Amino acid sequence: MQKVYLDNAATTQVRKEVIERMQQALSATYGNPSSTHSFGRSAKTEVEQARKTIAKTLNAKPSEIVFTSGGTEADNMILRCAVRDLGVKTIITSKIEHHAVLHTAEELEKEYGIKLHFVDLDGKGNPDLKHLEELLQADSSKKLVSLMHVNNEIGNIIDIDRIGQLCKDADALFHSDTVQSIGHYEWDVEKTPIDFFTAAAHKFHGPKGIGFAFIRKNSGLKPLIFGGSQERGYRAGTEPFHNIVGLEEAFVKAYDNLKAESTSVKELKAYFVSKIKEEIPEVEFNGLSGEMNGSTYTLANVRLPFDKQKGLMLSFHLDMKGIACSRGSACQSGSNLGSHVLQEILSEEELEKPSLRFSFSKYNTKEEIDYAVGVLREFAES
Repeated sequence: MQKVYLDNAATTQVRKEVIERMQQALSATYGNPSSTHSFGRSAKTEVEQARKTIAKTLNAKPSEIVFTSGGTEADNMILRCAVRDLGVKTIITSKIEHHAVLHTAEELEKEYGIKLHFVDLDGKGNPDLKHLEELLQADSSKKLVSLMHVNNEIGNIIDIDRIGQLCKDADALFHSDTVQSIGHYEWDVEKTPIDFFTAAAHKFHGPKGIGFAFIRKNSGLKPLIFGGSQERGYRAGTEPFHNIVGLEEAFVKAYDNLKAESTSVKELKAYFVSKIKEEIPEVEFNGLSGEMNGSTYTLANVRLPFDKQKGLMLSFHLDMKGIACSRGSACQSGSNLGSHVLQEILSEEELEKPSLRFSFSKYNTKEEIDYAVGVLREFAES
């Protein structure tokens, strides 16, 4: 049976070079980075070099990069500490954010009594910036805006520079979950008015269990996890050295090859969009995911012309044919509630039809897309 992996928005295949770098770290540089002997100093040197490498690419300061276990921890840390330490009384977000942001904001509303506002969305899932401006000007409370750069389900890309400027003009803090963005788009934090953002290595061909937070210098945030003085006191705990150098290797490779690899993946998405329209003319695209502008080049979210009963068998059928894709965020697997993102932008009638997210990487081929679309067509005709 052919195996086709088209679920790269959930996680990506680890690069060979990353595996080799991590193996070297596990076998040779195994000292605790906090130890003062030569073994520890060697590990510490590489941790700090990784921090400098990432910071240089983002045009940030090394002290502004804090290693975490991934995007979820980084989002939690930033939102929680902003309320606890910076006097944030109002969080403005959207109902199609990742649950790492949504659930954290909801808990903060319960625990601290903050105000929680959701910016209006248009029919495609884009935030209404006029409404955002109104929410920012509604009262004098200290505010934090949290809007993701690239939506992980429908791929919409927000105007992060304009939103950042609106926040700056209103003296509000701006956080963005950039887990689907870092490693796929260029960044310059000196040009983008943003206070905090987050990344996860496994979204750009690195290991799972490691990511980082960008925290603007002199933000005033204090530790969320207490213990030792690792990560300049922001995050206690022995650094997972092998994961950090794996993150660095994946990050370097992503940006060294960004132009060539993004061009290749863009061609794959364009081919997928064209092919599925040709084979299943009634197909619809959720959000802006069928477009090459306004949507990330890494994914397409399709709504298929099947009734609800037939749709229930679709994921099982694709899995049996060796095709990996997703009905939504992998973080929702096991949930019967469906996609909270699609529930916000689709009608009840549209929600009755099955939607699937196909996401692409440098390891995919047109032949794989031919196979996947062919399986969908056969299913439609059965």
